[in-house]
Amino acid sequence: MYAQPQPNPSFAAMTFDQMLERVRYEGAYPTRERAEEAVRTVLAALGRQLVGDERVDLAQALPVEAALTLTAQVPDTEQLTGWGFVKEMAARAGTSPAVARWDTGAVLAVVSRLAGPDLLGRILRGLPGGYALLFGQAELRQPQPAA
Repeated sequence: MYAQPQPNPSFAAMTFDQMLERVRYEGAYPTRERAEEAVRTVLAALGRQLVGDERVDLAQALPVEAALTLTAQVPDTEQLTGWGFVKEMAARAGTSPAVARWDTGAVLAVVSRLAGPDLLGRILRGLPGGYALLFGQAELRQPQPAA
């Protein structure tokens, strides 16, 4: 019998304000407004990449305001690699890839705690390579079969 995934109890009841404060701390942002801008930008970009049950389950793990930002996006027909995700987010936000990568790390560090290890693993299995590092996880590569 398989164990049912359990929510991460330490972050399960986080409000949007608490999420913003965590992101502000993680990203060392000078203001709450800057943290909120990063949250909305990153979650909108992530919403364009996630599909299926993982999208729904992540939305349920997030505070309502964050979930609405994630689910308001129509998923793209072509998934981007982790680096492609950062470059596309930088282009949409009008920032440099370095700023987009910083924002991504700050927001997804908090999102990964809200999601918990089971959901995060499912999310990463459904995305192309390069996302584990964005979520603050080790990127383990599977050996490629010999041709």
